[in-house]
Amino acid sequence: MLELSRLLIDSGWVPPRPVIFLFNGAEELFLLGSHGFIKTHRWNRTIRAFINIEASGSGGTDLVCQSGPGSWPSRVYAQTAKYPMANSVAQDMFGIIPGDTDYRIFAEDITNIPGLDIIFVLGGYFYHTSYDTLENLLPGSIQARGENLFNLVKAFTNPMLLKENEISNKAAKDGIEDVGAVFFDYLTWFMVFYSRDISLILHSLPIAIFLLVPLFLKFPNITLMSWFVTLLGFMRGMVLHTFGVILAIFIPALAAALRLLFTKNAMNWFAHPYLAFLMFVPTSLIGLLLPRLTWGLSEQAHFWGAFGLYSLITMVYTLAGLSGGFLTFFISMSMLLGRFVSRIIRKQWSQQSPRSLVAYVLPMTPCLLYGLYYGGFLIQFLIEKMGMMGSLPKPYGYFVPDVIVGAVVGLVVGWCFGPLSPVASRWLSKTSIIHGFLQITVVALAISSQLFPYSTGAPKRVVLQHTFVTDANNIVDSSYGFSVVDSNSLEFLFNNAPEAAKWLKDNSELSFEEKYRSDRSSWLALYPVPFLFSGSLKFQAQTEEIKKYYQHFPQLAVQEIWDNNGQRRVHLKLALGSLSEIWTSVLNITGPLSNWSFADNMLPAPQTVSGGPPSYICRLSGKSDVDWSFWLEANSSESLRVDVAVLDQYLVDSTKKLKSLFPSWADLTAFTTFFSTYHL
Repeated sequence: MLELSRLLIDSGWVPPRPVIFLFNGAEELFLLGSHGFIKTHRWNRTIRAFINIEASGSGGTDLVCQSGPGSWPSRVYAQTAKYPMANSVAQDMFGIIPGDTDYRIFAEDITNIPGLDIIFVLGGYFYHTSYDTLENLLPGSIQARGENLFNLVKAFTNPMLLKENEISNKAAKDGIEDVGAVFFDYLTWFMVFYSRDISLILHSLPIAIFLLVPLFLKFPNITLMSWFVTLLGFMRGMVLHTFGVILAIFIPALAAALRLLFTKNAMNWFAHPYLAFLMFVPTSLIGLLLPRLTWGLSEQAHFWGAFGLYSLITMVYTLAGLSGGFLTFFISMSMLLGRFVSRIIRKQWSQQSPRSLVAYVLPMTPCLLYGLYYGGFLIQFLIEKMGMMGSLPKPYGYFVPDVIVGAVVGLVVGWCFGPLSPVASRWLSKTSIIHGFLQITVVALAISSQLFPYSTGAPKRVVLQHTFVTDANNIVDSSYGFSVVDSNSLEFLFNNAPEAAKWLKDNSELSFEEKYRSDRSSWLALYPVPFLFSGSLKFQAQTEEIKKYYQHFPQLAVQEIWDNNGQRRVHLKLALGSLSEIWTSVLNITGPLSNWSFADNMLPAPQTVSGGPPSYICRLSGKSDVDWSFWLEANSSESLRVDVAVLDQYLVDSTKKLKSLFPSWADLTAFTTFFSTYHL
């Protein structure tokens, strides 16, 4: 953003409207920075459009993941982006992804300002790790982002385009919705954009063609019975093709689960993404070809059955109000073009000739290239994110990442090769071909068992928390807490980190027994990240070392208690002591809480931590120059319990030593937590 502001000034261009560069802090604390700006700043009502830039990785081409309200922002992006990468499927799917951005504050929750949410989505191996450095920034990422933003800023301040936005907003207020536009880039070369109204017409064409084709095939001897019989044959082809796509997803997922029964490590493909393709693509192809090999099917019935499936998906997707139906629309119309060209070629050459296959494939090349591009991007993105998806409870959690990757590879094979299978299966649906795919799979599984899941280019994420339980200025207890955020457990970590394991044995007690397990409540300072943890461990640590560095610890003190007809209001002061590198302070309040002085005196929905009673959680950002003063209100005489967890980024020498003993393929996020409990 600083470079963009410099370029705008040096270019001599004078923006028709003022441009605000907003540097938000506390995004990780539920978007506090953007929330504070949009609620309290005097400029908040002057904003007409915004661009939110984010990162969930260290680079790659920017992806427009959200656009709105209305279609104006995505239309402007389609017209101006130099290196476009946008996909309305991402907008459809963003709501189910466990993440959030400042876009929500500006466009949805508090105001309805039109804008774009543009995110670096690749390079997830290094995201939020010590390896997230300039050296690991994907080349060209910042340049491409900057050139896109430069054009977008000019467009978003253009009076004519802003006038279009105002007209669109007025129409929306009058009940004319401008939502559901379809947009996508083609290999980052150019953008395709069309409105919801046009998509309703275009995306209805394939299903209409599917229903009319039986009439053309029986022309001129058209009867209702002949149409029905032909359509029934197509429906049988649709069912078998659907079954093939399901098998293409299910068989690699099953192979992934079975592999883990005979190997000691999960996620071997994490540092070696090519393994995912070697292991799962052949098994996906087997699943796709099995129905044709087993039950037999005429090429005509198979083709129109596959065409009907993609047409039906397109129609359902569109009627559901989603914008991603262009994927299957593109597939179905490309199949139709390929069918037309191949029929012409077959009039000159035999139906058995490979030329007919080439004639079918060539017109589909743009569709196939897009499928490979988008599918490869999706698989790489997914593999990178598996390293931070969370450690799910055993035994089933151990299998989840491998099964997900296998299933998604199968899905990608289904949409890339599925349109080819009606014609290509004539040559591929043979026992010898199936055996060849099985042999490739066995070799890939053997290779994967010999490769380690992690490297410095794809590190394992480990969380180390040095906790001090305090009572006033006394240390009651001290412990090291460990957790991981993928399916390879802490036992795997310590088995492959012998120096760290030996240090713990010498200075504490390393054991994987149940009594050393810690629940999520001990990770309160990281809330809500602990929902990703399971199987965490806790080991005793020295208690006195911290007193060399800090004389005073966080402490909650009662200032005043006000009581009126059973309503108690307790005024409190939170002093953070002499801690110097505070990141966040978290309050977990359990009991008959009826109101508080935070968040405009509005209580959020209660949370349940580690199966305990419902409680209310509040996060405070950073170190204040003065003590935090606030009040809590209870509607009964029952006491309130307040757990206070303060996360400090300073590490004592013993923790630094322990952290240094882990191998380079393990990236440790280490911090100190001061935990105390109060009954009011």
